[in-house]
Amino acid sequence: MTATQPFDALRSQLVEAATAFAEGPDVVPEILSGIVDDVDRALREELEIFPVCHHSPASGLAMVRRLREKQPKVIYLELCEDLGPLLTELRNCRLPVALQAFASQLDGFPQEWGPLSIVAPITEASAEYQAIAYALETPGVELVLVDRSTDHVFQWQPREEHDTPPAEGGEESEDTDLHGDAVGIEIGDLRPRFAELERHLLHHGKVRHWSEWWDQYVEQPLAGADYATYRQVMVLIGSLFRRLSPPDPGRVKVDEDRERYMWTRMREHLARTGVDRADCLYVCGAFHAASRVEQFGTAEGVPDFDISPRTATKWLYGLIPSSHSAIEAQFGLASGSVSIAAATWQKSTTRARLTPFQLEGQKGSRKRKAVAAGTAAADEPVADRLTGFLASPPTLDALDEEELLGWCVDIVRLARRNGYLSSTADAIAVFETSILLAGMRNRARPTPYDFQDAAVTCIEKDVVPGRRDVRRLCEILLGGDRVGQVGYEALPPLAQDVYDRLAPIGLDLTRSTVQRALLDLAGRPELGAASHLLWMLRYLLPEGAVRPIMGTRRLGEKSIQESWDLAIGKHQRYIIELGYEGVTVEQVVEQRLRRAVWAPDATAAVALRAVEDSILFLGSRRFTDELGARAVELLAAERTVDEAPEVLKRIRRLLAHYRATEPALPAWAESFVTAGYAHYCTLLPTAFVDDETGVRQVAAMLGFLFTMESLALALGCDRAQLEIAVRQSHPQSPAKVALLWSAHHQLGLLPLADLRARGAELLANPLVVPSVPQYLSGFIQALDPAPKLTPFVVEFMSNAFAKLPDPVLLPWLPTLITTLRDQAGELVPVLIREAGRTFPAGLAAVDAFVPPWRAARGPAPVAAAAPATGPVAGFLAAHPATTDALASALGLPVTWQPVAAAAAGGDGPSALLSEHPATADALAALLAAPV
Repeated sequence: MTATQPFDALRSQLVEAATAFAEGPDVVPEILSGIVDDVDRALREELEIFPVCHHSPASGLAMVRRLREKQPKVIYLELCEDLGPLLTELRNCRLPVALQAFASQLDGFPQEWGPLSIVAPITEASAEYQAIAYALETPGVELVLVDRSTDHVFQWQPREEHDTPPAEGGEESEDTDLHGDAVGIEIGDLRPRFAELERHLLHHGKVRHWSEWWDQYVEQPLAGADYATYRQVMVLIGSLFRRLSPPDPGRVKVDEDRERYMWTRMREHLARTGVDRADCLYVCGAFHAASRVEQFGTAEGVPDFDISPRTATKWLYGLIPSSHSAIEAQFGLASGSVSIAAATWQKSTTRARLTPFQLEGQKGSRKRKAVAAGTAAADEPVADRLTGFLASPPTLDALDEEELLGWCVDIVRLARRNGYLSSTADAIAVFETSILLAGMRNRARPTPYDFQDAAVTCIEKDVVPGRRDVRRLCEILLGGDRVGQVGYEALPPLAQDVYDRLAPIGLDLTRSTVQRALLDLAGRPELGAASHLLWMLRYLLPEGAVRPIMGTRRLGEKSIQESWDLAIGKHQRYIIELGYEGVTVEQVVEQRLRRAVWAPDATAAVALRAVEDSILFLGSRRFTDELGARAVELLAAERTVDEAPEVLKRIRRLLAHYRATEPALPAWAESFVTAGYAHYCTLLPTAFVDDETGVRQVAAMLGFLFTMESLALALGCDRAQLEIAVRQSHPQSPAKVALLWSAHHQLGLLPLADLRARGAELLANPLVVPSVPQYLSGFIQALDPAPKLTPFVVEFMSNAFAKLPDPVLLPWLPTLITTLRDQAGELVPVLIREAGRTFPAGLAAVDAFVPPWRAARGPAPVAAAAPATGPVAGFLAAHPATTDALASALGLPVTWQPVAAAAAGGDGPSALLSEHPATADALAALLAAPV
């Protein structure tokens, strides 16, 4: 360096100070000297570099001032180059929104990475938005995005960043997930990467988090600074954080490759267009402004960077809503910092009488009167502004009592509405505490952070009465969490179709609040299409977007009235991302169902669920048959029976639906029954003895085999296969033994009397009594495949409670209750209903009650026979020989009852036998035949 360089004096001062105070090697002097060199290099570049910090009001103010002075013809912006076509759609949106690139079909990336998503949030207070608005609204100005493409973002990203699960954070607000799992692209990421440095700055700055330190020591001093001072200070900070970053070869390489990429793109554009460098402006983060790569600059002879080609992955682009809290959560900023920055931006533009740039037709912003473009200011020679800035203390604003009083009164009023017992005394306390905290932190004027701490100290007591604490109330008061919205014109075709099809409901779906929709489908049949769409959206969207209050959508059911809670405006991002998957909602449903059944982990239960959803939402017989055929393939390939209960439940429901609506079952359903019958017969012996297979799964297998038996046999299955499978089963656990006994009884291999005898043996054996709850659980599980055993189960349980003594009964009673609750909860009501039919309903009948199983075993009482009456009785009594002979032939005792006198002399039977002798002759021949 020569003595004529503008920063020689500053460099000498820093080196001398570092040499005098530093101990050890000459590391500090080298760092400080290098920082000055970085500033000098950035300012001497012929292409003007504008360093920014993301969502910084000071950067936004400096950008507005510089654009009105310089009026550049070309703006190079640090933003993914393939996001350029989206910028014009910002006119149809209400900020904040995020530019998004989305890819679900990957080619060149590992499939487990998918889907890939990238977002770049835009707020009105950001310098990048001011540059975009200026370029799009000023004729003859070209905006060139020069950062790496979204495809290169993932090409350069280390694999381990995808393999590592996301860290668990704290409690998030309702809108912090607007960006989802997308990778955030920041313009001007300016934060120390050295943890010890950040802790040192926070400690000596007497602040709690980085956002507060930045606001106090950078934002406020630079808000009213001239452009030259702002530019040099920002490059200085970027160079400082860059040189003090810990060694991270992977991250450093990505940062440097981005800088090489951007400078290469800018030199290519300059060479292609021939535009003068003096008419250009390069907007980038302050961290990248202090770049030291060999590709830095636009001078001749600077080498280019070899840019790799993009992969064949198909990227889809769009805009999604964003919010202040979503930006804070994604980029690790303090809660409320973006809202405070937005409020500071509004206050600073008003105080400085600046008119920010705004896109024509921008929604949700005040219409500002355009300022006529002035004459482009000539570039001043580089002069040292850092020495004066670093040597002089920052100019502190005086206390604005009116503003602070307004905050204090408003926070007390807001706290009352949210359940706090706050009063005027609390407002006074917050006012005084804010001034006290600001004085302790060397501030002449309390910042929003001081006011927030004072409000928490003075108002929040032991508990939070509502769902918002005082810190959250302060954020709402100072600006709130503003949520953006994408306009109708900027939506993808699917989202526009959703809004159009839901228009007959008559609600403003752009609102972010929850709205109640009442659909009278009987009185207004035209609402049926909207109802059908809502059910599909409920299937596709996350919980809470559309929630049914009244009405159901199941096989065989049709609602006449429905009630819905709709929060579509709040969940607009998810509807937009559906547009990346298809043109219509029906197409997205079909694609998701097809992906579900063809996934590597798909099962027969998943395929049956897809069949049911296809019937409910799509109504395509061809597609449903395709899913059903896939279900048959998956069932035949399964080697476990873990999902047998789900398979049984869904195939029963589907068969009932087809039997009620169609003349014959579809071919796939018949194949599923036959394949399932053979499949479960094959696996039944193994499932009975496998410890990992639960009782519920074995009961579901038996339920399938017994309830589908008639249909399976009609379709050609062999019942002997089931009998052989049951005979080959030899379980050891009590519950499965009970299931096996029930299967034997269902097949006719074990009579009910023998089953009762086995139950009695269980209760009589002291060694087996502790296992009776498990046996009982197995019997109850068997009620599904063998419902006729319900009276026996009631009998078995009643005998246990009647015969077992209390010292034996009470220890396993809790085990019985927990076992029934865990393993057979849905079948206990069946048991209770049977018990209600068996036992007396009133207390008076208990003493005379005789259990039906005891009454069936005892001898039948002989009732006194009434005297026989009528002509037949009298005729038989008058001629007893025939009757006596017949009784002797049959081996029965002959006992004649008294005959009423009126019947003794009847002749009717004699005349009848005379007229029709064939029966009597046949009987005589039978009796006369030799034995």
